[in-house]
Amino acid sequence: MAASTTVPSASAVEVPETLLKKRKQNEKAREERLAAAIAARKAQKAKRTVLFKRAEAYVKEYEQKEREEIRLKRVARAAGDFYVPAQPKVYFVVRIRGLDVKSINEIAPKPRKILQLLRLLQINNGVFVKATRATQQMLRLVEPYIAYGEPNLKSVRELIYKRGYGKVDKQRIPLSHNGVIEEALGKYDILSVEDLIHEIFTAGPNFKQASNFLWPFKLSNPTGGWRTRKFKHFVQGGDFGDREENINNLIRKMN
Repeated sequence: MAASTTVPSASAVEVPETLLKKRKQNEKAREERLAAAIAARKAQKAKRTVLFKRAEAYVKEYEQKEREEIRLKRVARAAGDFYVPAQPKVYFVVRIRGLDVKSINEIAPKPRKILQLLRLLQINNGVFVKATRATQQMLRLVEPYIAYGEPNLKSVRELIYKRGYGKVDKQRIPLSHNGVIEEALGKYDILSVEDLIHEIFTAGPNFKQASNFLWPFKLSNPTGGWRTRKFKHFVQGGDFGDREENINNLIRKMN
């Protein structure tokens, strides 16, 4: 008579201890990932709320400033006086003339060095510069090669949103999301594009870091071309020099 054989059931088979440990580790890791994802979503939601409130505060600040300026103009007109606006805090500088910055024959040494300091290495490059006595003297020395003036809020916003690139590890990175700005400028409490715009437009305490983070803007030739007498001063019918508020018209044409 043949010996009977029995096959153990699934419940009777003992699972190896190493497999049990691995299952427990996988379950623990999955729970930790799930908890981390939930915490990240909560943090992101809280951050969005903070950024939204900041943006609202900026809008109120801009509107209040505009209303105050209108009020002062009306008061001056009613009194028969002239309203003199405040001195500009920020200049937008565009290079309109000169070959490569290293060209010895084209540019004298001192203007060439100033253009290097301003990071205006190519024609149609543009940068934001804080308006101080030192920068005004520098701009006067390189006036034949640049056009500059006081940008308004619309110009600053359009430049950063449309042409804005950041400098991250010496690389030109597009400002596709707020994380790029937060990673580079988070320690200065600049977390979003609106924070960056506000810091530039108001010439805030961290203007230098914000301006250096922005890669020089690469603009196009102006729509309709330059003036016929491009290499004369703006007030003489040319293009270079201080345009004051008229720089905004040039930015619209080049952006």
